[in-house]
Amino acid sequence: MKPVRSGGGWRAIMYTFRKSQEAGGLWKLWKAMRSKNSCKTCALGMGGQKGGMVNELGTFPEVCKKSLQAMTADMQGAIPASYFSTYSVSQMQKFTPRELEHAGRITQPMLYKAGENYYQPISWDEAFDRIASKLKSLTPAETFWYFSGRSSNEAGFLLQLFARLYGTNNVNNCSYYCHQASGVGLSNTFGTGTATLLLEDVEHADLVFVIGGNPSSNHPRLMSTLKHVRRRGGKVIVINPVVEPGMVNFSVPSDPISLVFGTKIASLYVQPHIGGDLALLTAISKRIVERGNHDEQFLNTHTTSWSELKSHLESLNLDDLCASAGVDSDTVEQIVDMYAASKNTVFSWTMGITHHAHGVENVEAIGNLACLRGMVGRPNAGMLPIRGHSNVQGIGSMGVTPKLKDAIFNSLQSNYGIQLPTDNGMDTLACMEAAHTGAIKFGLCLGGNLYGSNPDAKFAGESLSNLDMLVTLSTTLNTGHAHALAKETIILPVLARDEEPQPTTQESMFNYVRLSDGGPARHQGPKSEIEVISQLGRRVLDDSGPVKWSEMEQTSRIREMIGKVVPGYEAIGQIDQTKQEFQIAGRTFHEPQFATADGKAKLHVHDMPALRPDDRLHLMTVRSEGQFNTVVYEDYDLYRGVDRRDVVLLHPDDLQRLGLQKNQKVSVRSDTGTLSDVLVYEFPGIKAGNALMYYPEANELVPRTRDPRSKTPAFKGIPIEIVP
Repeated sequence: MKPVRSGGGWRAIMYTFRKSQEAGGLWKLWKAMRSKNSCKTCALGMGGQKGGMVNELGTFPEVCKKSLQAMTADMQGAIPASYFSTYSVSQMQKFTPRELEHAGRITQPMLYKAGENYYQPISWDEAFDRIASKLKSLTPAETFWYFSGRSSNEAGFLLQLFARLYGTNNVNNCSYYCHQASGVGLSNTFGTGTATLLLEDVEHADLVFVIGGNPSSNHPRLMSTLKHVRRRGGKVIVINPVVEPGMVNFSVPSDPISLVFGTKIASLYVQPHIGGDLALLTAISKRIVERGNHDEQFLNTHTTSWSELKSHLESLNLDDLCASAGVDSDTVEQIVDMYAASKNTVFSWTMGITHHAHGVENVEAIGNLACLRGMVGRPNAGMLPIRGHSNVQGIGSMGVTPKLKDAIFNSLQSNYGIQLPTDNGMDTLACMEAAHTGAIKFGLCLGGNLYGSNPDAKFAGESLSNLDMLVTLSTTLNTGHAHALAKETIILPVLARDEEPQPTTQESMFNYVRLSDGGPARHQGPKSEIEVISQLGRRVLDDSGPVKWSEMEQTSRIREMIGKVVPGYEAIGQIDQTKQEFQIAGRTFHEPQFATADGKAKLHVHDMPALRPDDRLHLMTVRSEGQFNTVVYEDYDLYRGVDRRDVVLLHPDDLQRLGLQKNQKVSVRSDTGTLSDVLVYEFPGIKAGNALMYYPEANELVPRTRDPRSKTPAFKGIPIEIVP
């Protein structure tokens, strides 16, 4: 395959027609996409009470391949009853992520027991009884609870409440493996862990930084916004070790002019080394100050630690910073020129920033750079972490963190007389390590693929297989169902968002809360996540306590509770009557008054990472254009022109330096593991000295190294060797 010259375009339109055939026809898919439900994919957000394919500004049509892929997956037929008796677990382990996803919808509870070869169907009553019996036999500290961003605010709030009333704070949000570093870094700087602006602000910026991300593949609807920025005369600086074609040029299918002629996205494309972002951001900051382009009044009035940062920047050597970043000083000057000329700048980033052992420092360095010119705390400028799953931010807002925020903790206890655990709890990776030692014996996953999301895949499989019981609430099969098998593994089939019998809510990365109506179930058998959680609550904790679990099957009752205890969510208590979707208060900063104790942004001083050795390649794991999180919809990567996933992508200079040939089979080794029979692909788009492989297949190479403050694993910057 050849890489495309432009993202989106006619190929995306033709793909829509192909997916509609899978869904039973274009009209059937259209009705599903237009229903009053929040989009199921990225947290950019879409749908809700304005109807599907409508964004927060009311723009229509706003749709992308990711949303079509997720919808058609949910519109699949049921997995045949013969599937689990035909394919043994050992056979399922040989299936690719795509083959498992396309097996169909799970419609009945399934049980696997260690030592057996096949999953067996069981009744819902038996499933509930087994889970309740196991929980009653364990201490709360022997359990962990993992939450995907796929679920609703109501399901997230209810399950974390159940876990804490059961007695544990081992409550884990999937963001620990993606954007937790953003939350920590932003909170350290501005007192809030989310975006500081609105979608409208981004559209009216005159400069947008896109750092360490590829929205053209992973958040395609953001490309429409970047198109508007460019069309209004604004500029976009892309910082990424890989030249992604969709970030160079993108043809927005819903815009006739863009569709025909394309839209140039990157005004400047900068390729640092993997892991070179902190040095690059610091170099830009240093030059902004040296040239006098900083806003001294803003820094003195609205920030703390300005003098410390100024002294630190003065002490650093620009040539050393450039060498560490892998970017020459002339390129740094180009960035500084564009930033200095901007009146309204937005800083956006994804996991190329957070997936490092210094991920929090990366985010804080972006905060420093924004504050240097007063580009936060004003309209049309600010901070934008581009979050992944559609409700991953809402799940965090609902209190899904090991230790509850004080405001929610105090409100629950004072409003409802609830006694909650006070220990710190364990983050996701800490729970995996405790499972490996046998200290944790039970895990429950509200959606997602915990196995596929983990670094060090061999260790992850061993950890989850060491549990007495692992329960997953799922719509379709994934690699975890085949490779992460506890002594007892139970799969509970649940409804998709647009099949829920009652309305639910979701939160976008712009802090906007949508109301999803739900809809008719496509299959008999799956239950609502709310019903599953409330049933477990009733069987394990009964109805005699402060929470009446029999009443918690009503999502309106859950929303009443959320409105009383979650700051900024007060309006959710009346959303059933008003149908009014809302912006969460206290998170958008259009004035330089931040959510810190003194109302000021805090600047940060960082030690620079040591220069990396030149003789080892450094690997980053990435997603393909036909993928969403761990779910692989297509085995090919259209935009990069790659036709399979068992590959390592290298610059031509590295092939020559290492004596490798195109399509040669090699073993790729890290300090953590080895992958054999990997094909070498020549890829001029990557910066020399770096390598690219696909997630989750390459997770066996990823160490359990983590950022010390956010606990986010370092899926990027992994030293590797390639052995013919």
